[in-house]
Amino acid sequence: MRLTTTAPRLLVGVGRSITRRGLTAGFLSLFKGDVIMKQGLVLLALGIVLGICPQTSQAGFITFVANLRGPSEAPPYASPGTGFCQVDFDIVAHQMRVRASYTGLVANSTASHIHAPTASPGTGNAAIAVGFNAANGFPLGVTSGTYDQLFDTSLASTYRAAFVTANGGTAAGAEAALLSYLMAGSAYFNVHSSTYPGGEITGFLNAVPEPASLTSLAIGAVGLLLARRRFVKRK
Repeated sequence: MRLTTTAPRLLVGVGRSITRRGLTAGFLSLFKGDVIMKQGLVLLALGIVLGICPQTSQAGFITFVANLRGPSEAPPYASPGTGFCQVDFDIVAHQMRVRASYTGLVANSTASHIHAPTASPGTGNAAIAVGFNAANGFPLGVTSGTYDQLFDTSLASTYRAAFVTANGGTAAGAEAALLSYLMAGSAYFNVHSSTYPGGEITGFLNAVPEPASLTSLAIGAVGLLLARRRFVKRK
């Protein structure tokens, strides 16, 4: 399953017509003497540098991954258990797909969570942001398992109550906070077991580099600036 959004055909056409070596003279003429257009040029140039591929980009869709290990826990544990987690965050659709697999735990699993935020990226402990349990299908009472669940990030029930309270008291605040912590590298996924109730294996979630997605966002920003320019001229 893949959550997708479609870029406007006009912007896709513009993206396809641009090469890595530079902008065409006709496109450059749009920006002469216009501060708003110059801002747009900077955004678009950033997208071009990162690499253009608008036909496969997913505007607003960000993937985070983590390798789960005992030594990554704080404090570290010599667990033979391993695992993997992928979180697909769709900002536009307000959806978060969580996929995880784990094996080799020394004792049966008891819980799993996304914790955030740690004081420093990539290290430390944090409170629970989102919990995974039998109610939402997480495999418990086993030493290995797989998980695949889609969450609505616009609902307060997706998050722990304390996390919502700590981030403005609304689902929107919790959603924005969780995404910012994921982007900052200060959110981690872990699996708890009866032998290690504080967490047996864990891994910090890091964004998967997707130049095409960043390019699409840059092109979209240019489109908004163009629309703003036309609106200002009509006033």
